[in-house]
Amino acid sequence: MSFKLAGMTSALAITATAAAADMNFNRIRSFATIGNNADPTAESSAEIISASGDGMVLAYSDSPLGVVGFIDITDPRAPTAKGSVDVGGEPTAVSIVGTTALVGVNTSESYTEPSGLLKAFDINTMAERAACDLGGQPDSTATAPDGSFVAVAIENERDEDAGDGRTGQMPGGYLVALDLTDGVPACDSMVRIDVTGLADVSPEDPEPEFVDVNAMGEIVVTLQENNHIVVASKTGEILSHFPAGSVDLDQIDATDERGALIFTESQTRLREPDGVQWIDDMHFAIANEGDMDGGARGWTIFHKDGTEIYESGNSFEHAIIQAGHYPDKRSDAKGAEPEGMEFARFGDTPYAFILAERASAVGVYDVSDPAAPVLRQILPSGIAPEGAVAIPSRNLFVTANEADLIEDGGVRSHVMIFEYQDAPAAYPHLTSAGADRLIGWGAISGMVAGDDGIVYAVNDSFYGYQPTIFTIDTTVSPAQITDALPVTRAGYPAQKLDLEGITLDGEGGFWVASEGRTGRLVPHAIYHVNADGGIEREIGLPAELLAVERRFGFEGITRVGNTLWMAVQREWADDPADHVKLVAYDLETGEWGAVHYPKASADKGWVGLSEIVAHGDHVYVIERDNRIGADAAVKKIYRVPADQMVAAPLGETLPVVTKEEVRDLIPDLAAQGGYIVDKVEGLAIFPDGSAWASTDNDGVDDSAGETFFWSLGQF
Repeated sequence: MSFKLAGMTSALAITATAAAADMNFNRIRSFATIGNNADPTAESSAEIISASGDGMVLAYSDSPLGVVGFIDITDPRAPTAKGSVDVGGEPTAVSIVGTTALVGVNTSESYTEPSGLLKAFDINTMAERAACDLGGQPDSTATAPDGSFVAVAIENERDEDAGDGRTGQMPGGYLVALDLTDGVPACDSMVRIDVTGLADVSPEDPEPEFVDVNAMGEIVVTLQENNHIVVASKTGEILSHFPAGSVDLDQIDATDERGALIFTESQTRLREPDGVQWIDDMHFAIANEGDMDGGARGWTIFHKDGTEIYESGNSFEHAIIQAGHYPDKRSDAKGAEPEGMEFARFGDTPYAFILAERASAVGVYDVSDPAAPVLRQILPSGIAPEGAVAIPSRNLFVTANEADLIEDGGVRSHVMIFEYQDAPAAYPHLTSAGADRLIGWGAISGMVAGDDGIVYAVNDSFYGYQPTIFTIDTTVSPAQITDALPVTRAGYPAQKLDLEGITLDGEGGFWVASEGRTGRLVPHAIYHVNADGGIEREIGLPAELLAVERRFGFEGITRVGNTLWMAVQREWADDPADHVKLVAYDLETGEWGAVHYPKASADKGWVGLSEIVAHGDHVYVIERDNRIGADAAVKKIYRVPADQMVAAPLGETLPVVTKEEVRDLIPDLAAQGGYIVDKVEGLAIFPDGSAWASTDNDGVDDSAGETFFWSLGQF
């Protein structure tokens, strides 16, 4: 089975046409899993997640710690740690029935000797209530809607380092079903359901992956590596089985390590589905993550008899691209990588939630008509959503995000909580949906205000082979990227640029600042770019500055009359501690100069400048640290009187300007409901004083991919 959507691009239904009265999911809070850690320095993770019968408690599997963690969400806007329980192995899945948490536990000694248990814990006392030997390694669990039984996919996963990582490694996996009484499994009721011999790829090694149960008690399971789907009864009867098929994709980026978003390629891939969810008793949806040979970058709805009802093609990934969440470094693998999913009915509307692991985003689809789902929202999930649970009784939707970037000093694993509200969608803040072509974007850095509500912005070195000037319309909500102008040399994309600042030249073109990195042959420089994007002039740094330069260079550029001012991010070799240069270049005389700016010091990490903007009688700068979450301390806008911006010649003692705090941005960032991000890098101020700020999403690399782009009111 193959499906093709030629030339199809998706426009989010939530862009400028969204009505204020629409029901939308908006994030209200996040919870870092380290809140449940006895040792906060230990790696932890939120993977598969479930909710208690009353919706007041969340349970998530935490493989690194070998525990199931619990969160009290009696007040979902103030979740609290409820502790964790050691499950005696690796928890692979958790499903709650009432007040009993059913946990799949991998106890395997090796790939060739798999073993595992289904354990039951009281979520209030943490007491173990049952432990059933499954005879193999469990991967996922699902309970019948009436709570009468639980189905477990026994994967007996392959060793990816053996046999070229291919399937056909024994022993093969299977399904089991166990009766439940008040959520507690009866071990002696276990039925083993044989799914070998059904798939064409490795019939002896089915490797069941994800499982779900409908209201009729029918079990659907994906055999991911075999690209196959099986529907079975609780008693072991195979009701139907069929290949998951393949998808022909076009308008995709299939090339890795290019540092550019170029959606002109095509490929055909097996679906190789991971997550699966019934959306009614006749239909189920699959998330086409891929594994060995596949990855169709989208999702599909089947009738349980094997009839294909709907295929998203490239449209889901295109919506992710438009929201700025496309993970370019995964282009040659599986792109946005849909993996998990959830289904629930909120009010009269049935929703499918598609989790894009590498894009760190969730697509929310109205599946009232299974043959024609409608994308309603893209939600910012946190890094690497692995599991999700819907709680319609409380109008809540929750994601579990497995990435814990403890070794990189990055964000810790989080659980994100969303509320279904009679309110406009709060995200995305910035989108290219509605443009006359598919525009990929990310890593927004410096900004400058133009005319009629237009802001121009540049991307940084993450897209080093595609430096771009974006046109942003701030008069619509969300703000819309309407054009992307490549920065070129002799008609070709200019490479070896790290654009961190932009300002208008007063003649229809721009001045841009590039942060240098000598060791990587990226020059510290400023460039004059014409209205067509062509570089007309390059101005390198003088010897006096190059003699003391360090890799953290220009972060922002602004023009005051005939003088360009650039903010240097951090101290260079000749700067006093906690002082950085604001560097001046006179466009008429070609003379360089500077003043010193006194920045804050840091208890952790560092503090530096990330933007400079002249407006009225002041020059405004963004001062930020490199800390995130609870460690964030400095994300502020300051201003310097313009009459103090009198540059001294280089080599002389530089005057020190005085600064005045204008706005602390941490409350703005905290108001987004997620963790506080580090890179506030863009500021644009219009002539009337209305101001906008933005953050750099790091190109969705070890980042949640969120770009905050918001109004600061009047300056």
